[in-house]
Amino acid sequence: MSKMHNPAHPGEVLRDWLPEEMTVTQAAKELQVSRVTLSKLLNKKAGVTAAMALRLSAWLGTSPDTWLGMQTQWDLWRAKKQPRPNIKPLERLQA
Repeated sequence: MSKMHNPAHPGEVLRDWLPEEMTVTQAAKELQVSRVTLSKLLNKKAGVTAAMALRLSAWLGTSPDTWLGMQTQWDLWRAKKQPRPNIKPLERLQA
């Protein structure tokens, strides 16, 4: 499996799934979340939680693992772009 250099945020993917004529308010109502919650996700200001992944999978006929996987890839990609401390590997004691 190849790694993406710049994975899509789950909110971007969700935006592509929504019909053009559907408003954020309508989609939020369908998902039974607040408009603010959905707007934050769609605008990459918030990530997909396990609860949201379950809602999206029920609504769109997808797997919750798909949404959580996208979120994990996004989070790891962003974390790898940040400076990291030099951590020495744990030395195991020989018994």
